Amino acid sequence: MSETIYDIIGVGIGPFNLGLAALLEPTDIKALFIEQKTEFQWHPGLLIENSTIQVPFLADLVTMADPTSQFSFLNYLRDRSRLYHFYFYEHFQIPRREYNHYCQWVAQQLKSCQFGQRVESIIWENSRSESYYRVQVRSVQTDEIFTYNARHLALGVGSVPQVPPCFKNMRGEKVFHSAEFLHKRDRARQSKSITVIGAGQSAAEVFYELLQEQPQYGYHLEWHTRSAGFFPMEYSKLGLEHFSPDYIHYFHQLSPPKRDKILSQQGLLYKGISFSAIADIYDLLYERSVGDNFPDVRLLSLVEVKEVETLPTPEGETYILGYKHQQQDSRFTHETDCIILATGYHNAIPTCIHPIRDLIAWDEKNRYGVNLDYRLQLTQEIPNQIFVQNGELHTHGVGAPDLGLGAYRNSVIVNQLLGKTLYPVDRRNVFQQFGVA
Repeated sequence: MSETIYDIIGVGIGPFNLGLAALLEPTDIKALFIEQKTEFQWHPGLLIENSTIQVPFLADLVTMADPTSQFSFLNYLRDRSRLYHFYFYEHFQIPRREYNHYCQWVAQQLKSCQFGQRVESIIWENSRSESYYRVQVRSVQTDEIFTYNARHLALGVGSVPQVPPCFKNMRGEKVFHSAEFLHKRDRARQSKSITVIGAGQSAAEVFYELLQEQPQYGYHLEWHTRSAGFFPMEYSKLGLEHFSPDYIHYFHQLSPPKRDKILSQQGLLYKGISFSAIADIYDLLYERSVGDNFPDVRLLSLVEVKEVETLPTPEGETYILGYKHQQQDSRFTHETDCIILATGYHNAIPTCIHPIRDLIAWDEKNRYGVNLDYRLQLTQEIPNQIFVQNGELHTHGVGAPDLGLGAYRNSVIVNQLLGKTLYPVDRRNVFQQFGVA
């Protein structure tokens, strides 16, 4: 057990905690970040060739806080001798695989980041001399247990795949979430029919990959969603201003019921499909329809799966999905051999914080209470803070999971840890005004 007391321990190393580690590197803050994966991996099952992140490259780990940082994406390009390649590439959005490689490049330079260790429990210790969090960690490879101490925590455990209730006990090689697509694509290729469920960017990318390969493998392909249609994400310039510190300040001061209602109406700000993905799909379908042909494809919207039945077949098994059409109020069934659930993600409460659960203030829906400065609201006045990364959608608005606001959130956190402003955070960043005085 180490008796060192770190200033902050980060639980999980995704882009947000990795960005925090990078912004803390030039400071005297003693930090440790812990991740159970053996190396940095950002949605590895969806690192599809030709897919891009949906924000500009400026939304890297540090640039929006410190453009001069050695951990910027442009410095990564320089280090990898890719500056001229990127210059001629002339795209604002970068390949998803390159973003992942860039983050790996940063993680390899940060001694504060430790991989292959799983945080199992966190306990708050309060003695007469000092109070701190005791973090118990288990090595993934050796099963050895370590204990670290920290004055503050940063929870950056990320989100987990969301699965509709009727599929909870059915996940396997032929029923899986889109987060596993690249790992299980070979199994899907062997199916006679594939059904993709969902209408976000991941669903579109998976469907397009399968559509491209359909002539080679000969499966029937369907794309279903309970949404009203296969709509594009809101990507106008004024719409994008909702992903700003200005909107965070406006949204946070609203009442919880109002915030929940607003979020329910903002799906296309962060859940839709890019214009380019929709165009690629349509263009390929059009090309395939030349000469009085019609692709062996069906797209259905406004349909929701209500039940699933497994049927044995000589080849293994198939699935009967029971649907309800939301506008016609009619029921129908659909048979398929493989189901890919592109049904999004949700923020799970990590089990490691169970010992300090009573220390945290929860709202009436069992969600974190989060202050404007990203500190969890606690049930006691103590000097040991818990910061949250991408667990505050319900308190801070649609920008919580957005990579472009990661550096802003981390600037707020770093400034609090230092007790001074190292990374300025401006209040006026957009042209429109949210709310009235």
